[in-house]
Order: sequence, then C-alpha cells, then structure tokens
Amino acid sequence: MSRENTIDAVKSLIAYAVSHGLICEEEMTYAANSVCDVLGIEPDPDFSAAGGSERPLPEILGVLLDDAVERGRIEDGIASRDLFDTRIMGCVTPRPGEVIRTFRALMEESPKKATDYFYKLAGDSDYIRRYRIEKDRKWVSRTRYGDLDITINLSKPEKDPKAIAAALTRKGSSYPKCLLCPQNEGYAGRLDHPARQTIRLIPLTLGGEQWYMQYSPYVYYNEHCIVLSGEHEPMKISRQTFVRLMDFLKLFPHYTIGSNADLPIVGGSILTHEHFQGGNYTFAMAKALVRTPVAFAGFRDVEAGIVEWPMSVIRLDGENPDRLIELADRILTAWRSYSDESVGIYAETDGVLHNTITPIARKRGDLYELDLVLRNNRTTDEYPLGIFHPHDELHHIKKENIGLIEVMGLAVLPARLLEEMARLSSAIVSGEDIAGVPELKPHAEWAKEILAKHPDISADNVDRIIQDEIGIVFAKVLEHCGVFKDDEEGRSAFSRFVLSCG
Repeated sequence: MSRENTIDAVKSLIAYAVSHGLICEEEMTYAANSVCDVLGIEPDPDFSAAGGSERPLPEILGVLLDDAVERGRIEDGIASRDLFDTRIMGCVTPRPGEVIRTFRALMEESPKKATDYFYKLAGDSDYIRRYRIEKDRKWVSRTRYGDLDITINLSKPEKDPKAIAAALTRKGSSYPKCLLCPQNEGYAGRLDHPARQTIRLIPLTLGGEQWYMQYSPYVYYNEHCIVLSGEHEPMKISRQTFVRLMDFLKLFPHYTIGSNADLPIVGGSILTHEHFQGGNYTFAMAKALVRTPVAFAGFRDVEAGIVEWPMSVIRLDGENPDRLIELADRILTAWRSYSDESVGIYAETDGVLHNTITPIARKRGDLYELDLVLRNNRTTDEYPLGIFHPHDELHHIKKENIGLIEVMGLAVLPARLLEEMARLSSAIVSGEDIAGVPELKPHAEWAKEILAKHPDISADNVDRIIQDEIGIVFAKVLEHCGVFKDDEEGRSAFSRFVLSCG
C-alpha cells in the first residue's frame, strides 16, 4: 500500500471527526499527529491535516489497518485489528471531561437531548460498530402473548484463533477486574480483553451511590445502555435495587431500566458486577396487559396485577415511586422464602437459595411502573440446566440463560442459527431427509411439526414460516421459565403466593 493512500486516509479520518463533532477544527493538527504516532508514520514537511475528503468510516479504517498489517505494525487478526482501530479512534474521541460537561449541559434542556448526544457519540466514535450491528438479523413474530422481537446476533466478532493461542501463553491480568468496571475507560485492551479508548462513562448518583452509564457496544435494541456500579460488587437484588431503578427513571423518564436476576441460571452473563440494562425501547412485555388485578393490604394507592405473559410477572403502578419500592420489597422478601411443593417451587435445597426476581421499571405518563418477574433456579437430575429454564426439546433454538432482555420479550439467538435456518429451508423445500443431515439433526422433530402445520410450505414462503415458528419456540422458552404455569393449577398457585404477600 502506498504511503500516499495512508496519508489520505489519515486526512479523511480528520475530516470525518470534524464533520461528526468529535473534534473541532482547532484540534485537527493535534489529532492528525496523534493518529500518525499510533500508525508509526512521519508526515512529510508540508503535511496539513486540512483538506481531507470524507469517506465512510469503515473504509477509512480499513485502509489504515491494512497498512499497519503490511508494515508489520499489527498481526492480521480480528482481535489485533479491533485493538488497533480503537486506539486510532481514541485519538479523535472527545476526552471524558468534555463529554460529561456537554451531557450535563444538555440535561438542563432535556434528558432526551442528553441521551441523543451520548448515543450518537458512541456510534460516531466507532465504540458502537454500526457496520457490524447492521449485520444482525431481526424480525417480529406474532404469538399468543403479542409480537415478540427475534434477533440473531452477528455483531460480536467470532473468536480469533490467533488471539486464543496468544492468550494461552500470556500471563493473566486482573486489570480491569471485569468488563463492566469503570477502570475500562481509556484502557488499551489486550487480545483477551477489548480496547476501550473510545468508551465514555456518565457519572450518576443512584440510591446515594456512585454509578455510571454507558452504551452496549452490541446494541440489541435502540439506545441499549448499561448502568454500572462504581464498585466491583456482585449482583444482589434487594430493596436498594428498586431504589436505584426509580432514581434512574427520575433522571431519564424516557428510558426503560431493569436488572438481571442475581443467581446463576436465571441471571445474566455477568454476575460479578452490579449493573442494569435499559434503553429507549418499548419491549413486548410493556405492551402486555394485566390479566388479574390484585390488591395488596396497605397499598390502595398502588395498582397491581398479574400480567398476561408467559413468565410469572406482578406489575405495580403508582404516582409515588417510594410506595412501589415498599411494596416491591415486601413481595421480594416473601418470594425469597416461598415454597410450593405442588408446583415444584422450593425456596432452598441443601442450604442453597433458589428464589429471586428480575425487576423492570418504566414510566407511563405520570405513573411509575415496576414489573417483578419471579424466578427460581432449582435443578434436578431430569433438568440439570434448570427446571424453570428452556428444556431439552427447545435447545436446538435456545439453550443459553434467559436473562433480562429475553424476559422482556426480545430473543437474542446464537449466530449458528443463521446458517442452520438457511440450510433447513433448503432441505424442507427439496424434501431432503433432515434427520440424515448432521448439522440439521437437532431440528428434525421441529421440522416435522412445521411440515405438518404448513402443508403449503414452498420456496416462496419457507423463510417467513421458519421465522414465525422460531418466534413460537421462543414463546415456549419463556413459558418454560415461568414458575407458575398458565393453566388452572399454575394460576391457583400464583394466587396463593400473592395472598401470602398480604
């Protein structure tokens, strides 16, 4: 690659940064010199950072990365390239203090203006790699519980074999302590830990404690944010959790905010650091109606009810968030120690606690709303991955933990499904023996059900039918996770628990 192409790409990057408000014109020379230093190149004596022609950011970075590989500056692998282009973009991303000052000034105008700015910055700085997010497959499937969102996530890069090999010989590091620690801001990264020169954190005070807000680099839904504790402490659902959620809504009433549960199997992928997830998105659960109104003694000012949803959800609505906090704490306390052998619910076995809650908070006009999803992570020999977890017959679609995002009605499905579904569509249309195809064998019984249900399936409609059927499977996944089933026995058991709460 010619030196001229590399210099042109540097100038194009500077033009991009100015036009997107990452830097101002007065910072062009400073930023260009910083980028050249990262690249390990020396500009010509007459070099000027001005006059670059703006191009798409992936194209610009592609030129700079290819040049770095060609000159031996970096290894040619996904992990190495991601580390290096993040370091480049760190040269043109506003410093943390500037971002915080701008955010706080916009908060004085409106919370939405502040989050709009912050979210745009996350994308413009390439912290959110938009070109990868665009590859994700998304659709909506109609079910008895309403329209569920289905996604096949393709934005997380596949594991780099070179990075895996290098990690085996590399001395372990305990800094940052985890992916969610505030220590990540500005961290250069390593082959087994992403670079974070472009991440920015907004300080928040929730429940009288230091917390921070950032965005998820993988954006499963609009403005997918992560709200993390300033301390590296394990997840714990408590009264303080509800206080923090309500404090967040007071700051950002246009966002939904929720927490994964605090136990393995029913919790999220990171249980070692207190955090919430939220965003500017209306999930299917929020559209679900109350099936059975409930009145709790001493809380006439709080509307409550059991939600028409595949999982077991109690919804609380009220104008005073403190009252919701008090009632939620009462329900949580009751649930922690609640057992009902008739429906397989045990609060503890052999000293191990099983009951917890996945809470989700939002505002509806002047009302605060809190959904409490009852969870239990008990296992048996028959269900070693969890009684209230997707059972074996659904693992061909979803086997992983059902965390906060799925609970709210958005399926995050593994990337393997994209190729498998394309292959399955072809096999169904051609009449191939699906059970005889190794990679499709897990889907064989499901495919029989699809064929029996859709005798008119053809090349014209097979893809849409399979998408719809995946949505139906996801609804069953959520049903399996419900501690009180949607049948006469389950509804009676649910009512007994509600009565136990007063």
